[in-house]
Amino acid sequence: MSEFTHYNQEGRPKMVDISEKNETTRTAIAQAKIQLSPTLYTAIQKQEIKKGDPIQVAQIAGIMAAKKTPDIIPMCHPIQLQGVDFSFNYVTLDHDYELVIEASVTCKGNTGVEMEALTAVSAAALTFYDMCKAVDKSMVIKETMLIKKTGGKNGDFQR
Repeated sequence: MSEFTHYNQEGRPKMVDISEKNETTRTAIAQAKIQLSPTLYTAIQKQEIKKGDPIQVAQIAGIMAAKKTPDIIPMCHPIQLQGVDFSFNYVTLDHDYELVIEASVTCKGNTGVEMEALTAVSAAALTFYDMCKAVDKSMVIKETMLIKKTGGKNGDFQR
């Protein structure tokens, strides 16, 4: 049987000891996409969403989620985030629109911030859906992924 990194000698889950890892600046960029109808896109552009601006609320939710990642992902270490930022861009598809959400997360520490970035875009996408569902429940949250990460012993990653 192979040895799992997140299990102790008794075969039960554990949080990995990262105390020997070097402290470096670590960044991660994650992305999520939401497919939306022309009706919803128009309502957003005309500021007709009754709950308010879905982008502003989604950004706040994403920042909060990044800070709370260890509370919902069991093996994530609590880390001191130095920065969390977002970009939101609409893309025109054949018959619909797509909102591309990107979160950029930075810390100086001894573990990475990939999970914080992925949690941030996931929460932002879910919040956007919640803000807009009264207009159109057919939105599709899709393609959540890590785009880039820097720092750490495993090196950099670029999709």
